[in-house]
Amino acid sequence: MAPKSSNFFKRYGYDLLLGSIAAFYVIMAPYTKVEESFNIQAMHDILHHQHHLDNYDHLEFPGVVPRTFIGALLVSVSASPFVLAMRLLHMPKIYGLLVVRMGLGCIILYTLKFLRHQIRIKFGHQVEAFFVILTAVQFHLLFYCTRPLPNILALGLVNLAYGYWFKGHFYAALNSVIFATIIFRCDMLLLLGPLGLQLLLTKSVSLWNAIKSCITIGLLSIGLTILVDSIMWKRLLWPEFEVFWFNSILNRSSEWGTHPFHWYFTSALPRSLLAAYPLSLLGILVDRRVRSFILPIFSFILLYSKLPHKELRFIISSVPVFNLSAAIAANRIYNNQKKTLWKFLFFMMMGLILISLGCTIITFMASYENYPSGHALQELHQIGLANDTKEQWVHIDTFSAMNGISRFCENGSPWRYSKEENIPLQDFRQRNFTFLINEHPANDGFKCLFTCPWVLKDSPSAWLPTNFTG
Repeated sequence: MAPKSSNFFKRYGYDLLLGSIAAFYVIMAPYTKVEESFNIQAMHDILHHQHHLDNYDHLEFPGVVPRTFIGALLVSVSASPFVLAMRLLHMPKIYGLLVVRMGLGCIILYTLKFLRHQIRIKFGHQVEAFFVILTAVQFHLLFYCTRPLPNILALGLVNLAYGYWFKGHFYAALNSVIFATIIFRCDMLLLLGPLGLQLLLTKSVSLWNAIKSCITIGLLSIGLTILVDSIMWKRLLWPEFEVFWFNSILNRSSEWGTHPFHWYFTSALPRSLLAAYPLSLLGILVDRRVRSFILPIFSFILLYSKLPHKELRFIISSVPVFNLSAAIAANRIYNNQKKTLWKFLFFMMMGLILISLGCTIITFMASYENYPSGHALQELHQIGLANDTKEQWVHIDTFSAMNGISRFCENGSPWRYSKEENIPLQDFRQRNFTFLINEHPANDGFKCLFTCPWVLKDSPSAWLPTNFTG
């Protein structure tokens, strides 16, 4: 019995570790924010409205730029048996939110497993072990891997690309990045360029075969997204082309804030990598193979730094390669720890890993409180159960809808919800709403039931209480 148990953990231990951490994050912080709103609403509508497109959220609230339905369809299909079972058992829809997020996490972690397998073959099982340890003590990769962001959907394909790259299947690596670029994130073009250039310069691919391969997968990808998304959006559409035009040609993304050129290197990478950041720099020095892998990733971030609007999630796809470089350095330190200098580095490394774990715990505690509207609606549902009013009609303002509330958070009859925008404060009293969830400290004709606190972040003036009145 013991050998079977040992073989099980030897085969699936890393998957269980990373999967358990990601699942913990989902359960403890299930709600989503505005960046995830399109995909999470799309998953809800696919699962609950199926072919009744007129009921879909995106037609009423299209957002600034359109996004593809392909990722939402993939996750929804995989989650549909579980959601169907929950509906038959009359379970609240919020459990469906957990299911789709865990389903997405399984997809991303499966692609990470493929990458890990290639790391083990190319660099050894100890490097894979350190890769897993460094990933586990980081916050952002495992926290984000279940969040339905276009960047995360692209990350799955980029993980496959890295795995094919290490495996020597260079055309498959290029095709994976091209598909990610055309379907999910047009900015993956900034990774495709350096990666393709390196493969050409190292004669890993021929120019003519690369062009043929890229054109073929490019046309197929464009055809797929136009076919699917034109149906779902009810107009001829290639979503990522419109995103590219909006962000890059019109440079409208800067309206959401800007950061200096060095921000990715001095803020985003240190926060996302933690101990792996200094270790990744050491890895470049101790193993020549790392330099060929890290150069396209470094170039990707350098090119991205020229765009004024910056967010950590934009470069999340670079984290696995930095972790690989760090794991190679950690393995070198571990194998040479009996030598005086390396022993000192070993103790420093262990200290950095413990510090990373502490930072991850603190960051998670802050993130847990970062979805106040979701917690607020959940508490409001509890209050509504004790209310004698037959119909419970809730108005959710834009601010609250952006910070934790999705259609998965809604209950069935007798609850109804409105996200109607631009209602003057004085008109709420005339609209017969049972409850309000909004950012205003006072509403004439309503009394405050409770206030959900916010965690301060970046600009304190931007984080106001979410008040419930009824």
